[in-house]
This record gives sequence, C-alpha cells and structure tokens, in this order.
Amino acid sequence: MGNFYKKYSDNRVVCTLCQHYCKIRPQKEGICGVNRNVGDRIECLVYGYPSAIALDPIEKKPLYHFLPNTKAFSIGTVGCNFRCPFCQNWTISQTAKIDKSRYFSPNEIVKLAKEYNSSTIAYTYNEPTIFYPYARDIALLAQKDGIKNIFVTNGYESKEVILDMRGVIDGANIDLKSFNPIYYRRELGANLDKLLESIKLFKEVGIWIEITTLIIPTKNDTPNELREIANFIANELGREVPWHISAFSPNYKEKNLPRTSYERLKMAYEIGKEAGLYYIYIGNVNFDNETRCPKCKAKLITRGFFSVKENNLIDGKCFNCGYKLDGVFI
Repeated sequence: MGNFYKKYSDNRVVCTLCQHYCKIRPQKEGICGVNRNVGDRIECLVYGYPSAIALDPIEKKPLYHFLPNTKAFSIGTVGCNFRCPFCQNWTISQTAKIDKSRYFSPNEIVKLAKEYNSSTIAYTYNEPTIFYPYARDIALLAQKDGIKNIFVTNGYESKEVILDMRGVIDGANIDLKSFNPIYYRRELGANLDKLLESIKLFKEVGIWIEITTLIIPTKNDTPNELREIANFIANELGREVPWHISAFSPNYKEKNLPRTSYERLKMAYEIGKEAGLYYIYIGNVNFDNETRCPKCKAKLITRGFFSVKENNLIDGKCFNCGYKLDGVFI
C-alpha cells in the first residue's frame, strides 16, 4: 500500500491524500473524518469497509466516452473532504460512522466485479480521494484481470495522489461545481485555484477526464460563470473533454431552491457550443444525448436515460469519415 503522509512535527502527521494537507494530531482525524494519525502514520479507517456497493451503467457516473454501454462495479465508503450543502449522497458523505460488520478485501471486490462481468470498477458515491489507499490496492489487482478503474471525484486530490494515479486509474469524472473562488471557499470548503491545477494535472498524466457541472439556481447559473467554466475546459483542458451539465434537485441543506429549468440547461449547452466544446451533455433529465463526430457531424452514439440506444462506432472510429472518437472505446 502506498504511503500518503509525512511527518510534520513531533506528534503531528500531514495527510497527503488531498489538497487540504491536514496536519493531524495523534488519535485525531483530518477534515474527511476517516484518516487518522495513529502515531507515526496515517491510517485510512474506511479501508475494507464500503458503505455502498452497486452495479451501475457507466453512463450513470456519468462517463459517456469511456467503454459505453458497459457495467461499472461501484463502491463508496463514508466521509468526504468537501461540505457541499446540496450533496445527494450526504447520508454517507457527511458522516464518519463506519459500519465494520463486514470487511471486503481488495481481492473480494475484484472477485465480485468479475462475477458481475464488470468492465470497470468505479470509486464513487462519496469522495474516493479519501479512500485512495483502498482504491489503489483494488485497482492494481483489477488490472491483472483486464478491469479498468474510474474515479467520480470532486477533483481535490493532492499532486502526490494524481501522479501516483498514472497507470493505476484509467478515467475520471470530475466535478467543477463553480468558477467562483468565494463560493468554493465558503460553501464547499475548498480552494478553486488548487482544484483547477489538479484537474489540469489529471489530463497531463494521461487519465481520460470528463467534467460535470451541477447547475444550481442562484448559485452558479449566471451566463458569465457558465461561460468561464466552458472556456476553462476548452482552453485549458481541450475541446475534446466532455462537459456534463446536470440539473439540480432540491436536497440536503438546499431543499428551498427550485429544480434547474430546462431553459437554463439549454442556455449552458449553447454556451458550451460557443466555447468550441465538441461534446456537451445534459444530465438528470429525460434527454436523449447524442454524440456527433466533430469532423463530419455524423450521429455516432444515441443515449437514453443511462443507456445507449444506438452505437455507430466502428473500432472506436466514425463510421462515415473515420475520425477516431475522443475517449476510451473497445
């Protein structure tokens, strides 16, 4: 197991799993609540203790350009390094109560993934950065059986973790929740500039990435902010990076806000097109998302709600002009 900590002082140890770099006192945990200073090291308390296990379509992550129409064996634990007031999985992410009644070794997780004919193992539901030592051990075993590994993440991994992910994690859907540094700091408990650097590093180390923005009325849905997000993706990551714009549903601490209107989603879609993005997808509504060839505009993939209706790719290429579609395909 990789070590993601370092000594800070006589009794404090720095956890290097995420950008918070918590300086943790003996027998205390960091912001996530599940990584503890046990004297000379940091122990990941949720190692072997998933709080959720399920079989999902890869499109639900959402990853649209990563082995479409396959199944992802999905696991998550408890705990998170963010404090999002709109979290849909807050019952597991915003608690540090670990159910230790059943231990799942990395071998057992891979065995289950194989039994369910999963093409990937997805580390998801809560923030997988905080259980990276567990995810890493599973991923290295899964590779031996030809199973790929994906993260669904807030993107706040440390530089150390992202560099370690090279050759371990194959794909990631990363949340870019806002482009307002004050909102990130006050509402979510994170630094936007550090997050943006982490997202760029994901791309640099060769991990396939897709970006998701949950569009929340009154919080991040102005045309200017959406334009900043779209331009960041196009100019700093690449026009080929898919952007998922998802509808918000009232949840957790923000039940007083309305659902995102289809008109707002469509506006964001048009903003993404203006920025030059090749692939923009509308999520959390019953909408048939199409993938079209950036070169000849032929319809390549048609999706329903978390499913593929039609796939016209030939060996990962456009059937019409031969353009190699951006992503990871069989």
